[in-house]
Amino acid sequence: MLQRWERIFLEEGAEGLMKERRGRACKASGSNKGHPPKLDRKVEEDLIAENQRLRMEIEYLKKLSALVLAEEQKNGKKRS
Repeated sequence: MLQRWERIFLEEGAEGLMKERRGRACKASGSNKGHPPKLDRKVEEDLIAENQRLRMEIEYLKKLSALVLAEEQKNGKKRS
């Protein structure tokens, strides 16, 4: 039981432990309760790379904004 909980935690995080997992999934509907559909490895890698690029862009824009604000304060200008 503990090994199963550990596996769920490692794969899905804390939210994975909150999902209801009792009983069998309905074979007629073909749904997998509690399990997200598996993505193709290439698609998953592309999404991870895009996520990293977007995070870097956000950090860059934050730093740029801070530098512009500091420069304006140094020159005594008001930011509009």
